[in-house]
Amino acid sequence: MSTLSVRLPDDISDRLKSLASSRHISLNKLMYELSTRALVEEEAKQQFLAAQLRGSRKRGLKLLDKLDVLGL
Repeated sequence: MSTLSVRLPDDISDRLKSLASSRHISLNKLMYELSTRALVEEEAKQQFLAAQLRGSRKRGLKLLDKLDVLGL
């Protein structure tokens, strides 16, 4: 596992801490969840674009359903 330092404006940092607190999770866990969600969204987007290029309408629609399930 690695450590990542991110510089954020104080107001953004405070809002993220508040969000983590309201979900009863640590800031570290919140950042993990948000990062994972962003990566899954990007992967689904890339798969959708690849399917679109291959002309697979069925596969593209399945990927859109996957995004709906994730609430994206």
